[in-house]
Amino acid sequence: MPDRQLILVTGPARSGKSEWAETLATRSGKPVVYVATARIDPEDREWEARIDQHRQRRPPTWTTLDVPIELAATIQTTSPDCCLLIDSLGTWLANLLEQADDPWAETRQKLLTALHQTTGQIILVAEETGWGLVPAYPVGRRFRDRLGQLTRAIGAIAHPVYLVTGGHVLNLSVLGTPLTQGDKDQGRQQEQQGQRFE
Repeated sequence: MPDRQLILVTGPARSGKSEWAETLATRSGKPVVYVATARIDPEDREWEARIDQHRQRRPPTWTTLDVPIELAATIQTTSPDCCLLIDSLGTWLANLLEQADDPWAETRQKLLTALHQTTGQIILVAEETGWGLVPAYPVGRRFRDRLGQLTRAIGAIAHPVYLVTGGHVLNLSVLGTPLTQGDKDQGRQQEQQGQRFE
């Protein structure tokens, strides 16, 4: 793998995306720094069991950092000689969900800037949440929309981008076509034309 590389691994719950990301980190041949974004809650035994399951899969040689909030700063200060595995964007975003739109936009931009400027190797794990019904409550819609927009923005600068679903790994950078600004504008025009004929 090249020294500078940004990899995105996305997929639904329990699809194997974290396992694939861990496989990629092992294959990097570099010292791995695992960035755990989940907040620990000793009173939530089921959540603790999920976290422990992830811990047990990690090789003892990996360094683990608990980073529930300051993700951009962690990216900027970690040695570029390491492979940084961030798991996951969804739990990190959930920790910041109470931010209003303007502070969140600033937080999001700081993360994207840090990813643009990195000189090392970073693997990010993200959850796909928008394949079901629209949440019936505002905070659920905010989470889904913010995560979808963040994942799309990172997917535009990452290479490769993997989708893990049903226990299978798809390399979207090979199989897919990036959605450009022109495609988005064309789609909006087609949508508007369709509305005129309704």
